[in-house]
Amino acid sequence: MEFTTLGRTGLRVSIAGLGTGGPSRLGQKGGLAPDQTVALIRRAIDLGINFFDTAENYGTEAILGAGLRGVPRDSVLVSTKHYISQDMSADGIVEALDESLRTLGMDYLDIFHLHGVMPDDYDHAVDVLVPALLRERERGKFRFLGITEWGGKDAEHVTLTRALTDDFWDVVMVTFNLMNQGARTHILPVAKTRNLGTLIMAPARCQVAAPARLAQSIQALVKEGTLPAALGETDAPLDFLLHDGGADSLMDAAYRFARHQTGGDTVLFGTGDIGHLEANIASLLKPPLPKADCDRLTTLFGHLRGLELGQSKSA
Repeated sequence: MEFTTLGRTGLRVSIAGLGTGGPSRLGQKGGLAPDQTVALIRRAIDLGINFFDTAENYGTEAILGAGLRGVPRDSVLVSTKHYISQDMSADGIVEALDESLRTLGMDYLDIFHLHGVMPDDYDHAVDVLVPALLRERERGKFRFLGITEWGGKDAEHVTLTRALTDDFWDVVMVTFNLMNQGARTHILPVAKTRNLGTLIMAPARCQVAAPARLAQSIQALVKEGTLPAALGETDAPLDFLLHDGGADSLMDAAYRFARHQTGGDTVLFGTGDIGHLEANIASLLKPPLPKADCDRLTTLFGHLRGLELGQSKSA
């Protein structure tokens, strides 16, 4: 495993982080048994992962807590998150923090994020919720404060653009993948300059695991005039990435593309399968994609915005 420093937090984090949300939720959507989930988490630790991310709304805090039980607390880094709205009070966010600690079975968190903060909710978060959380941080309930954007619902990264101007955020979580590259100009360089920790989410959530759906979505965008016509003339529009010296698969390409973006610290991915876990880590530890392939990806898709390929729009 390779490690890096998570911005000004000073935390030494694995460049691969195990997320517990997304389509899999640690295999819970596929019916993974509790002992199998624990085995998955322990295998991640064996492979060098020390960063684990969960959230109240994922329903996986208790599962992650069980998987980490007995592991020395100072050997792993745990982050969780809670959705907010303009109706949430200061007392409400403190109760949410306390409930996450109870559910995880932990005395403290390494990072607590306000989750999926929409631009219209940002002022409320800053004026009401952040002061309450900073008081709880002083009480030792968590070490660093983070904020995450809401993927495709904030395609222009408005929330994080604002967050990067405030001094109380230590960590930001941003969407970045082959089809959603806006953070390269909007977020990552500024975060690096300000020495904020940067977590990349949804690195492969652009249908690369389903080539037929990928081709259909690209063909739909071609019909809209969003992508070049040539991409719609093939059922394998991204196969130019697969060659000697290039990627072994589209999934491999997606992880390597996300991993080697300047300004990103840890790439988060979710899985319920140990084989996928091992393959994803292997990809993240590989060298960058060839420059010509990266340049072509940027030329083709750099103007798209949105989390899912089918939802992407031109800038």
